[in-house]
Formats: sequence, C-alpha cells, structure tokens
Amino acid sequence: MKVLIVDDEPLAREELHYLVADHPAVEEVLEADGVAEANTTVNNQKPDLVFLDIKLGDGNGMALAKRWKRASYQPAVIFATAYDQYALDAFEADALDYILKPFDEDRVQEAIDRVLRVHGQKQVDESVNRLSSQENPRLSVMAEDLTIVISKEELCYLEAQSGNVYLHLINGKEVVSRQTLTSLTEQLSTEQFLQVHRSYVVNLNQISILQPATNHTYELTMNNGDKVPVSRSFVGKLKVALGLQ
Repeated sequence: MKVLIVDDEPLAREELHYLVADHPAVEEVLEADGVAEANTTVNNQKPDLVFLDIKLGDGNGMALAKRWKRASYQPAVIFATAYDQYALDAFEADALDYILKPFDEDRVQEAIDRVLRVHGQKQVDESVNRLSSQENPRLSVMAEDLTIVISKEELCYLEAQSGNVYLHLINGKEVVSRQTLTSLTEQLSTEQFLQVHRSYVVNLNQISILQPATNHTYELTMNNGDKVPVSRSFVGKLKVALGLQ
C-alpha cells in the first residue's frame, strides 16, 4: 500500500510517517505540505490512502477531499487533524476515518486496517463486475446521442484517434465513440482481445499476418486487409497470445 501524508507541520508529518510506516501493509510513505503539492502527488503517484489535515497553509483539506471525490482517481482518505468539529463533514466527503492529534499508534493502525477491509471488498466487487462485463457477448457503445449495441464477435479492431475511438467491424463498417479506449477494452475478453499499441486493440481471431517492421516493431494485417502497428512493448504479449512463444 502506498500512503500519502498531507500536513503543513513538519513534526506532525514526521510523527505520522513513523506510525504509518510501521504497518506491515504499507510499502511506501509519501509526504506533502499543502493542497497544491498533495493534489499533484495524488495525480502523479496514485497513492492508495491519504492521511489529510484539514487546515493547511495554502488551502482546505476538506475541500480537496471533496474535489477528489469527483475525480477520475479517488484515493481513500483519512482525516488526521487537531479539530474534532469537522467529523460530520469528513464523512460527507467519503472519508473512511477521522483521527485526532496527538496521534495514537493503535488508532493509526486501526484506521489503516479499516481501509484495507473496505478496499479489499471494493476490489473483489470491481473484479466481479469486470468479469461479468467481459463475459457479455455484446458491447454497448455511446456514439453521439445514440447507444449502439455491437456483437463483440463483429469487432475487428479498435483504434483511438483525435479523442475518438473507431470501432472497425469485420463487415467493413465503423462506429465512432467518444468513450475512451480503456473503458471499452475493460469490457472485452482478454482471451480474445489484446492491446498491441497505445492506440490499438485487436481481435486476435481477426489477425491474418504478423510481419516485422522497423526498430523491432511489428505490423499486423487484419482479415479485412487493414494494417495495425504493434509497439515494441506489446510484442512479447502478442507473440504469447498467438502461440509464438
């Protein structure tokens, strides 16, 4: 578990760092001294858990937690503060716990354990939902103001380009969606579909030719005749999927 401690008091950060690092599930502890640095660290480092003070030198931790609540990446939040009057607001911000200074070692360990229990169940639920979505033979695609239902067997490959994803079908038609390539790929079976480039996901059953290209990259020819590039970082996985390794 990666943990971020946000507090504008160096001694408070040091004390909490020591207590957090003592938990066996914690692998890395990061620190930030204010709202701006905390937000940058969450966006770049993706900590699993944030211990967040409320009154910070450059802003308000409560407002920051509510901003993360609406963000694409949402770390677990535990408020760690000297003020007990904000507990109700904290839980409205979806905080998982609220601990008071001076910090008690057992209380800190208990708070981390609570996060592990909640996130463990969340990960199980997400895994089940993802598996169910992958097993569905149909893919619902948002295209402008329409929802287009496609049989996954009809997909030849997906191509991300200029903010759109182009779903190329085996009958030569294509569907254009504003959804992300990642969100669509998560609904596809990993046994049949594979990402071969940051902008391309292919139906393995629709590959007809694999041939070398420049700089240790490859190029696929799909059954419909289209060419799809394969990045070096994806070559190994592709060869395994095609039984070449």
